[in-house]
Amino acid sequence: MFTAQDVKELRERTGCGMMDCKKALTDASGDMEKAIEILREKGLAKAAKKAGRIAAEGIVGSYVADDASVASIIEVNSETDFVGKNPEFKSFVADLAEIVAKENPADVDALKALPYTGSNLNVGEMLNEKITTIGENINIRRFARFDGSVAAYIHGEGRIGVMVKFEGEDATAARDVAMHIAAINPLYTSKDSVPAEDVEKEKNIIIAQIKEDPKNANKPDQIIEKMVGGKINKFYEQNCLLEQAFVKDDSMSVAKYLESKGVKLIDTVRFEKGEGLEKKEDNFAEEVASMMK
Repeated sequence: MFTAQDVKELRERTGCGMMDCKKALTDASGDMEKAIEILREKGLAKAAKKAGRIAAEGIVGSYVADDASVASIIEVNSETDFVGKNPEFKSFVADLAEIVAKENPADVDALKALPYTGSNLNVGEMLNEKITTIGENINIRRFARFDGSVAAYIHGEGRIGVMVKFEGEDATAARDVAMHIAAINPLYTSKDSVPAEDVEKEKNIIIAQIKEDPKNANKPDQIIEKMVGGKINKFYEQNCLLEQAFVKDDSMSVAKYLESKGVKLIDTVRFEKGEGLEKKEDNFAEEVASMMK
């Protein structure tokens, strides 16, 4: 009826998602022009035009089951921070987080193919509905899911989200550590998780800094080694979660806090809205000049 090349061509001509193109071609019995018409009728082609716009705002949302046996975290981007505060958008993100937790899709494309709760649309179709009604490009960027004993923390109305998997009974302690991760953003979990090349790179930087200081010119090698060791330990304390001073009580490390609560961390995920994405920079003067023309 139609081939993978037809789907590719339809995607290129309309900018619509793969699942939407396959469905349109199916409904059109392989007729390319008819499929384009179907996509336009559904408002998907209109949504595709918005898809070229930079979406680096939005929110990070989460879902935790009532029995804390499964949790998810998801980042959904919009073009403006204003949309990130829109109740309809927030509700959409919350629904997606719940679908991820309950259905465990393999990736974003698999998530888009799943039924949207309480609707006859799938997630991808509902996404396009939201793009059309809200009037901005919206993008499901990434998600993660844990099962077992889980906790999650969302900071700053969805600016940062953290999910943790743990062993133990104290979910409050696990959530406190999720809060710490949100605030401090450690680079590593423990000393043992720091790649050897990162340690070596840090040592080389430290040695170069020590040698640049004239006061260290005549110090013997064993003293230099001790200085390097001390600074490497400081590096661990600053960058490794379990070595860091606990944000709610800096008299103890995160490791000591967890030990005192009988909790062991198994895994963590931290999403920060828009991290690594190019953000649109508005130039008000240029915008006014453009309007005047």
